[in-house]
Amino acid sequence: MGISQFLLTSFLLDVLVLYVVNGQPLVPALFIFGDSVVDVGNNNHLSTIVKANFPPYGRDFINHRPTGRFCNGKLASDFTAENLGFTTYPPAYLTKKAKGNNLLIGANFASGSSGYYETTAKLYDAIPLSQQLQYFKEYQKKLVGIAGKSNASSIISGSIYLVSAGSSDFAQNYYINPLLYKVYTPDEFSDILIQSYVKFIQDLYGLGARKIGVTTLPPIGCLPAAITLFGSDSNECVTKFNKDAVSFNNKLNATSQGLQNRLSGLKIVVLDIYQPLYNIVTDPADNGFFEARKACCGTGLLETSILCNAKSVGTCANASEYVFWDGFHPSEATNKILADDLLTSGISLVF
Repeated sequence: MGISQFLLTSFLLDVLVLYVVNGQPLVPALFIFGDSVVDVGNNNHLSTIVKANFPPYGRDFINHRPTGRFCNGKLASDFTAENLGFTTYPPAYLTKKAKGNNLLIGANFASGSSGYYETTAKLYDAIPLSQQLQYFKEYQKKLVGIAGKSNASSIISGSIYLVSAGSSDFAQNYYINPLLYKVYTPDEFSDILIQSYVKFIQDLYGLGARKIGVTTLPPIGCLPAAITLFGSDSNECVTKFNKDAVSFNNKLNATSQGLQNRLSGLKIVVLDIYQPLYNIVTDPADNGFFEARKACCGTGLLETSILCNAKSVGTCANASEYVFWDGFHPSEATNKILADDLLTSGISLVF
């Protein structure tokens, strides 16, 4: 993060602090949809192998316990909730915490290995976005019972909706699935994802969402697992994968602008994850990191989910020195930087 960016972020945080009066958050609630980057425990309640409810996941989180977050600590969405003035996080919808007054601050419907492409979630027994929307409908009925119809309507229209998807569609499906990569070019596959994205946003809008922040794809080619599997014995980011991500992100930007122009009252912001993470990976020392190629967990070359466990040999002692926690997911320290970038780019969703 440059000096000007740092000063702007500090200023915005100061402004937000001034607005957060008497412990009141800046928006009524926060709703989160998507994949493992924002899953806070929904996959714990599924029959999937894609879980993070065991050590060393969560070792730097509250009480040093795993929650289902694919990280050593907080996610970027956790920091975002804090930046918005929330003192607790929206509960994972499938957990026991998702009831009563806990639902007044929103809910998290995300599921590790989900994506815009319906089949990606089905491959891993995750919750597809279509089902996440069904849970949101169910949530709305519960909210009316808790807050009353008028208050529920105000909460739904005034809240922020975060969407994070697409990475699993490429990294955990397209690139390793000959049924896809032999049939579709990356450009054609991204078009399919964009069509699903449009339908998802339209459906979310139809359910009352008006302030939506959607994250871009990260530099997929810089994920440790991607370099290990597809880097041809190089320690450099896989250029082709990053080009695919940039191409998708360009389509996401154009499509989102079109949706905002078409849907009355919709405010949609594309939150760039690509450039901030790419900057960190390519210049780790300048961003306070020691290691960008290897992740903290195990060998740091491939491990994620069940491969990253308490017996993983070589797991680092200090995750804050590492850009990545496991082969696919950023460390808490990286998530903090990404969340501050989200704050500056998504401020228009608040005011």
